[in-house]
Amino acid sequence: MCTNGVNTGQFEQMIEQIDDHLKLERRWAHTLGHMAGDAGFATVSEKMHAAQAMLDDVRALLDEAKDALEDDAEAAGGVTVNLV
Repeated sequence: MCTNGVNTGQFEQMIEQIDDHLKLERRWAHTLGHMAGDAGFATVSEKMHAAQAMLDDVRALLDEAKDALEDDAEAAGGVTVNLV
């Protein structure tokens, strides 16, 4: 459905695509963090796990954005489209 010129369905799908990409990157950060730790690179392991935590935060914000999209679309009612 379009609201104020934005196809909210497609917009939500794009947010989900970003989330899918970040999910993969988070898994790699986790794996590399453990590989570094197992190899004795404690600082690298710490940084990779910190990056993993940041990616978790980004994914949480994307979830909030999807919820906000629904709320904003409902609040933006009253738009009229005329066929010319």
